[in-house]
Amino acid sequence: MKNKVPLTVQENINRYFPLLSEVRKRLLFVASIFILSGVIGFFYYEKIIVFIIKLLDLGGVNIVFTSPFQFLNLAISSSLSIGLIVTIPLLIYQLLIFLKPALKVKEYRSVMTLLPVSIVLFIGGFAFGFLMMKYVVTIFFTKSIELNIGNMLDISKLLSQILVTSSFMGLAFQFPIVMSLLMDFKIVSYKIFTSQRPIAYMIALMFAAIMPPTDILSLALLTLPLILLFEFTLLLNKVFRKGVI
Repeated sequence: MKNKVPLTVQENINRYFPLLSEVRKRLLFVASIFILSGVIGFFYYEKIIVFIIKLLDLGGVNIVFTSPFQFLNLAISSSLSIGLIVTIPLLIYQLLIFLKPALKVKEYRSVMTLLPVSIVLFIGGFAFGFLMMKYVVTIFFTKSIELNIGNMLDISKLLSQILVTSSFMGLAFQFPIVMSLLMDFKIVSYKIFTSQRPIAYMIALMFAAIMPPTDILSLALLTLPLILLFEFTLLLNKVFRKGVI
């Protein structure tokens, strides 16, 4: 058996250049959409912030500015938020199209079947995080009235915490997709997931603990849907995709 002659640097470049060129093209496209949507979010930040505050329905909570530069901070936060919301689904789609040649027909169909579910889960997780922050602010307002204490919320901190919590919950709600694909591609078996339940629950608890709401009830409410999604994903894969077990 002859020893393989190692490829030269130039040969490696020529071999992988089409692949790298394709990656660069797709990343530039996603980046351009991110910039465009971010610019829209930057210039329309006032309407976006007013819309968010109306959704929160904060009532008697005093929302204040604590710095003359917060207008710029709010515009930047609005820009990043709109950019992420628009480009995350696009990035997922571009990644799937890029991976298509490396996947079998059955694997690619499985991925594309789960794509709409992934988008719905992201929206659901984002909305759940938003509602959790609304709950925290409502509790804050209620307690301030009960104790006859004035209340003030920094607008920048409030919106940044809403964005962080909602975005991370949107991403956390993607793990059923990851679990299903790992089982479908036979990378991790159904039995391994079921046997590692305590670890999965602990990861869900630790993830919820790093979210901005710091009270015990918020921790439980953030952990519970992750655990339910884990169990529901196992149940669906057991019932409808018996081949992965």
